[in-house]
Formats: sequence, C-alpha cells, structure tokens
Amino acid sequence: MDEDLNLLKGYRTLVDIARDLASTLDLDVLLNRIINAAVQITGAEAASILLYDQDGEQLFFQAATNLEAPAMHGLIVPLQGSIAGWIVQNRQVVRTQDVHNDPRHFGNIEKLTQFNTRSMIGVPLITKDKVVGVLETLNKKSGDFDETDENLLTGLAAQAAIAIENTRLFQQSDMIAEFVHELRTPLTSMTAATYLLNKPGIDDGQRATLLQSLHEESTRLNDLATAFLDLARLESGRVQFNITKFDLQPLLEECSLFMQTKAQERDIQIEVSLPEEFPSMEADHDKLKQVVMNLLSNAIKYNSNGGWVKLEADHHPDEIVLRIRDNGIGIPAEAIPHLFEKFYRVRGSADQVVGTGLGLSICRQIIQGHGGRIEVQSEPGTGTTFLVFIPRYSTLE
Repeated sequence: MDEDLNLLKGYRTLVDIARDLASTLDLDVLLNRIINAAVQITGAEAASILLYDQDGEQLFFQAATNLEAPAMHGLIVPLQGSIAGWIVQNRQVVRTQDVHNDPRHFGNIEKLTQFNTRSMIGVPLITKDKVVGVLETLNKKSGDFDETDENLLTGLAAQAAIAIENTRLFQQSDMIAEFVHELRTPLTSMTAATYLLNKPGIDDGQRATLLQSLHEESTRLNDLATAFLDLARLESGRVQFNITKFDLQPLLEECSLFMQTKAQERDIQIEVSLPEEFPSMEADHDKLKQVVMNLLSNAIKYNSNGGWVKLEADHHPDEIVLRIRDNGIGIPAEAIPHLFEKFYRVRGSADQVVGTGLGLSICRQIIQGHGGRIEVQSEPGTGTTFLVFIPRYSTLE
C-alpha cells in the first residue's frame, strides 16, 4: 500500500516536472533540471546525464549534481566496459545495489572525480527510436533502489529525452540560421569577383585585385567554418579539457612572439609582465592559449598605429587573473553587453576589421568550462581591458 502511494505521489511530481522541462530551450538549464528532478524522485545522493554521440560512437558526461561542471564536461565513457555503454547498446535499464560487483562497471570516473558510487539506476534516454544518452541516479540515501524508483526514473527519462532532443534541434536550427546568414557576405563577394574575372577586357591590375579579394574571402569562409565548429563542440559539451600543470609566463610569451609580425606591421608594442615567482596553474594549456591568442589578436586589430598591448597577471590563493590591456579605439558602452554573443560585431568596426564574430563566444565557453569567468572594461578612444578569472587548481584533482 505504501509503495502504491509513493508511486502515485511520484507520478504527480513527474507531471509538475514535465511542465518545468518544457519551459526552457537552454540545454544546460534543461539538463540541470533533469538531474535535480532525478535526485528528488528517487531519493538519491547524486544524478548525472551522459549524452551519446552517434557519429563518434561514444558517451560523454554533460551534467552531474555531485560535481561542478568543469570536472565532468567532456569526460568520455567507453561503450565497451561500462554500465552506461551497456545501457546504450542494449536500450535497457540497469539497477544494481553494488556497482563494484558488476563486471561492466567503469571505475576510471571514480578515480578522476573522487566520488564513491555504491548503488545506481541507469535508464536509457530514447526518443523516436534514437538513443540520446543515459540518465543515472547514484547511491540511495535510505535503503536500496527499488522498482518504484526504477519506474519513476523511467518515466522521467521518457520526458527528458524528448525535451533534450527538442532543445538540441532548436539550438542547431538557430545556430545554422545565423551561420548561413554570415556566409552570405563572403559568398556574395566571391560571386561578384568570379563574374568580373570572366568578363573580357579586364587588365592585369584589376585581375590581381580580384584574385586577392577571392583569396581573402575564401580565408574568411575557412575561418568562419572553423570557429563555428569549435563553438558548436564547446556548446554541446563534447570537448574534453586536457588539464595539466604549467607556468603562465611561457604561454604568454609564446603568444606574444607569435603575434609580433602583425603587431610590427602597425608599430604596436606587446609587453608581457608578471610578478616574480608567479605560481603555476592547472588548466587546459592549449585552450587557454587559444583564449589568449584571440584576445591578443583583437587587441592588435582594434588598436591604433603606434599603440601598445600589455599581457599582465595577478594571483590569489585560489584564482589567477589575466589582463589583456590595450590603448586602442575602445568599445562603446552600449556594445559591451553584447560582446560575447555569437556573430556580434561592434557597429562601425565590422567594416574596418575582418573577423568571424565568434572568437569572444569561444573564449567565454572555454573559460566557463574551466569554472572561470571573463569580463571587459572599455572606454572609447582610451582602450580596452579583458579580464580572465580562472581557478588555479582544477576540479579534476
């Protein structure tokens, strides 16, 4: 009798949760609502969602209640030799009271996250006969996971799979529409150039100008496609962060050296300045380098001839603050809230400086993936400072 009442109460909760899931098209918000709901209806210590990449045939963590997102995002779980992989391949629920006695258990995640899993229920997320991923609840707080918990989690998974797929489709269509819109400008320029090249009577000087235009626009298309794919992977959570321990100064000096040619073309000075005995940090070296390169490139492009760019940093017990300062043209106050939006270009500068409008969005995704944040301070005619706040210690340790 008590079990029936608990099941009825649980299904009433699922009705309320269904309304909640349908009210957002933000994937991160949606996934967090799902895992919190899973914990609530099953009385578990934690829950997680692993999404399935059909093209790469791999599972990767996208959300978890028991750990901060940077520690989980992108962690790959193999299809072979894991309970979650078995669930995807067999499309069946797994309920076990002792995962360590299950030969399918993949123990590497426990080593990385330092979270001890005892019991679990894993449910496939399926919609329209397509496996979206796996929803797991871990460690029943009181007693053992039972059939009621399994039934409730299965009901939640059915709703969650539909909501996830709808949100993904909405985000993909929205992003693709923006991407196609951005393609029109370089494609129009290339179409015009090829048309004029085919006209009789064109002289060598005009031909050279048109060929240069074709080269520039094809490079722009390539940069746009690369940036778009980078951002799509970051937003989907399919990028795994490779955390290592390293010193910041050599990274900044490497970026400065790489950008020297562009800076010298406009007589812009780049200076790297860090306090003595600056501590090492833990982060993804290559992705942090990508952030610095992007911000440094912008500081040069939006500067004046004879200007300067300074790469500076401070350290606190748990955080490193990186500053990229310039004395360039600055950014209007009304533009600052939109800087990290996809494809956004500051009005007036878009025609003067070539860019994809995706670089700052990528920077923000990378820094947020580390558990940090990025801010900007600027005044037109005076210059701009980008501030990157990043934890000194990775949550993976």
